[in-house]
Amino acid sequence: MFQRAYLEKLITRMNEPRQFIQVLMGPRQVGKTTLIEQLTTQIGYPYIFESADAVPASDQTWISALWEKARLLNSNAESQDFLLVIDEIQKIDNWSEIVKKLWDEDTKNKLRLKVILLGSSRLLLQQGLTESLAGRFESTYVAHWSFSEMEEAFGFTAEQYVWFGAYPGSVSLINDEERWKNYVNNALIETSISKDILMLTRIDKPALMKRLFELGCLYSGQILSYTKVMGQLQDAGNTTTLSNYLDLLDTAGLLAGIEKYAADVIRKRSSSPKFQVHNNALISAQRIEYFDEILKNKEEWGRMVESSIGSHLVNSGLTHNFKVYYWRHRNEELDFVLEKRGKVIGLEVKTNNTKITNGMNAFNKMYHPDKVLMIGNGGLPWQEFLKLNPNDLF
Repeated sequence: MFQRAYLEKLITRMNEPRQFIQVLMGPRQVGKTTLIEQLTTQIGYPYIFESADAVPASDQTWISALWEKARLLNSNAESQDFLLVIDEIQKIDNWSEIVKKLWDEDTKNKLRLKVILLGSSRLLLQQGLTESLAGRFESTYVAHWSFSEMEEAFGFTAEQYVWFGAYPGSVSLINDEERWKNYVNNALIETSISKDILMLTRIDKPALMKRLFELGCLYSGQILSYTKVMGQLQDAGNTTTLSNYLDLLDTAGLLAGIEKYAADVIRKRSSSPKFQVHNNALISAQRIEYFDEILKNKEEWGRMVESSIGSHLVNSGLTHNFKVYYWRHRNEELDFVLEKRGKVIGLEVKTNNTKITNGMNAFNKMYHPDKVLMIGNGGLPWQEFLKLNPNDLF
């Protein structure tokens, strides 16, 4: 049984003798539905599990009708508690206002209905929670699987994790890489972009956003200014449009733009992004090489390893609420900088040499971080780092 921490947290909440709203948000195909299935086998009272995936966005009565059904079943059940689970909740227009109204009615009538809302669009969920449900909910980000989870569940090696990433549903196809690539591209990438972004947000140039995603995967782990990005895109748009599209790709759990570490917020936000996929499968599926071929190319393999380290940090940061940056000053650079509650940790990834870089020394002198860690040759083996919970570094 995997994603135990999420499951244990849910079971604890379910045992509380009161109503609650728990929001689980995260990318597609990371196991949110499986997590709920595991939960329902362990609780001792009735539940309803419905998805809004095929419900028209304008059908605002759907949630109310489903909620009323749960109320009626609850009133006829022997248990005082009842669980209502709604998947893809963000697809219903004005969902948060509807949930707020129904929740407040239950509070007034002292009903102990427990509600879990699932969604794959972090942006739309967070907007709804902030605008309408403040003080009424607890949210949890369900991240892409870690190497330790993939190793325990499927016997993955660290090298397989770097190349095939962390989509549990794709594991059965890795021995036929052409099928695996088609599955990731069509069932995961295309579906995430079309359903979690294009159907839910106004995008004036969808082709530009898709090209930005492809370019970001190609340069994952590398710093690229928006000006240079526009130079490689046929439909250039402008830097504001590209920044907005990158934010949307990030909230869908696809591609992040890591900011530069700086002393003030303005310089952080105005920096060139360091592209970083949330899951290395998003890179591998679009490359022409196969697993055994990429292993022989030390330079390209080193980039894949660094990207895997970056995705590990980004996912852990979303789960444990710490920030991930990179640092560059003139010709000196540090791969990653982690920041949480005033504590700062510098990380350098080296797969092809053992020399401590000037970037580590310069960052150490300039910011006096709590820790500076070398990952790879000359430091902690990258395979071991992928097994660590980065939050433990703090």
